[in-house]
Amino acid sequence: MRVIRLAVLALIAIALVTVAIANRQALTIKLLPDELAQLLGFSWDVTLPAFVILLAAVLVGVLLGFVWEWVRERKYRVEAVSERKERERLEREVKKVAPPKEKGDDVLALLEGS
Repeated sequence: MRVIRLAVLALIAIALVTVAIANRQALTIKLLPDELAQLLGFSWDVTLPAFVILLAAVLVGVLLGFVWEWVRERKYRVEAVSERKERERLEREVKKVAPPKEKGDDVLALLEGS
């Protein structure tokens, strides 16, 4: 299984390097359209290689997906915590009510119960 995981990671790394080499040209990212930037008197832009922008977009998408799932699964985590607490409470109650075990031969105890 470890070999398969390493092979998949190697393929992903090769694909990322290939995309990076193919997209080295610089792109300019602007915060606002030109007309709105002139109206507001504020313009922010940054020039980066295309592969950096592409990889950053993928990373942001993955992070948003993780956050989305974490928020969506909150109700299940809350339910699991409450059920765990209830189970622990019931286990403590059973220990209080259960008679103490006698030290003796388990085989004889089973035969006497028959």
